[in-house]
Amino acid sequence: MFHSLVLSLFLYFPEDKSEYVPAVISLIIFMAGALVAMRIIVKISKRDEQKAKQLEEQLKKSQTEQKNS
Repeated sequence: MFHSLVLSLFLYFPEDKSEYVPAVISLIIFMAGALVAMRIIVKISKRDEQKAKQLEEQLKKSQTEQKNS
């Protein structure tokens, strides 16, 4: 009995479908925010990858110069 009571608290399907509008609006806002955050993270990651490659090339070049000396 307790199990069905708890589940009934979370399952609510309104008769008036206009009650879904605020939920859809907030879903769209949060999805857009998540998309923007993901794009920013990918852009920063690519920039850091380029910096790491440049640093690696500099280290390799300095190691080869030290071996030749």
